[in-house]
Amino acid sequence: MTASIVLTGIKPTGTPHLGNLVGAIKPALALAESAAKSLYFVADYHALTAIHDAAKLRACVREVAATWLALGLDPERVIFYRQSDVPEIFELSWILSCFTSKGLMNRAHAYKAAVDKNREGGVEDLDAGVSMGLFGYPVLMAADILLFRTNVVPVGKDQVQHVEIARDIAQRFNTIYGPVLSLPEARISKDTAVVPGLDGRKMSKSYDNIVPLFLPPEKLKKLLFKFKTDSTAPSEPKDPDASPLFHLYREFSSAPETEALRQRFLTGIGWGEAKEAVFTVLDRALTEPRRRYAELIADPAKIDALLTEGAVRARALAVPMLNEVRQAIGAR
Repeated sequence: MTASIVLTGIKPTGTPHLGNLVGAIKPALALAESAAKSLYFVADYHALTAIHDAAKLRACVREVAATWLALGLDPERVIFYRQSDVPEIFELSWILSCFTSKGLMNRAHAYKAAVDKNREGGVEDLDAGVSMGLFGYPVLMAADILLFRTNVVPVGKDQVQHVEIARDIAQRFNTIYGPVLSLPEARISKDTAVVPGLDGRKMSKSYDNIVPLFLPPEKLKKLLFKFKTDSTAPSEPKDPDASPLFHLYREFSSAPETEALRQRFLTGIGWGEAKEAVFTVLDRALTEPRRRYAELIADPAKIDALLTEGAVRARALAVPMLNEVRQAIGAR
C-alpha cells in the first residue's frame, strides 16, 4: 500500500554514525519515494530531556540536519523542519495529555527503564532522575505524529511502542469527538540489518562502539581496523554470515562485490584484508556525502534557513489541523 503521508523524527543527541545511516536514514529516505507527502523533523525539544547546554543543543541540531541533507534528503521535495519552530505541536501535546492515562505512560519503555535502573541500583525513590519531560515523552511524540495526519512512521523495533501509544491516544480522542485524528501505523523495514559496532554488538553510542559517518579517510580506516575479530588464521575458512565485518561490507557493496567477498571468506581471508575491503567500499560510499556535509556544517546560516523555510510549510499543514482539534474540544 502506498503511504500518503510519511513522517520521520530525528533526535539530535550526538554524532551520527553508520548504524543511524543503515538503520534509520536509508529506510526513511526510501519510504519517502512512495509517499504523497513526506515530513522530516529535527526533534530538538525531545533532546531537551538529555541536553541542557544551549550551545551543544544548537550544534547537535545542525549536525543532524547537515547529515540528512548530505545523504540525499531534498528539502524541495519533502518538508524538513525543526520541531521547536512549529508551536502547534506543543499546544496539541497539552490537549492530548488530557486524554492520556497515567497508567499508559507508566508502561512506556523509557520510563520503565529509568525505574528499573533505580531499582537495580538500590535507589529508594524509584522516580529519582525522572523529569516530566521524560515521563510525558510519548505524548509529545504523539503530537508530532497526529498533527500532520500521518499514515506511516518508519521506526526501529524499539520505537514501535511510541506509534502504538499515538494510536491509543487518537482512538480515545476520536471516541469522544468523532474521527478528527488519523490513526498512524509503524513501519519497520524487513531488510534493515542491525549494524555491528567495533566490539561486535549493535552499534550504539551507549556501547561506545560507533563509527562516526564523516570521519576523514585516514581516521575511518584506523577505526575500522579496531573491529573485534577472532584468532582464526588467514588460510582458514570463515563463516561470512557470522562476521560483523561482512555484514557491514554487504550494506555498502554491490551484489557482485558481496558475492566475491563471501567466496573469499569461505576459502580463507585474513582479517586485515577483510577490514581493508570494508574500508574501501565505505570510503567510496561516503566520499561525496562527506564533502557535502563539510560544506553544510561550515555554513550554519544556510542550515537554519532551510529549517525555517520548512517550518513555514509544516505550519501551513499544522494550523488547519489544530483548528479542527480546537473546534472539536470547544476551544476558540
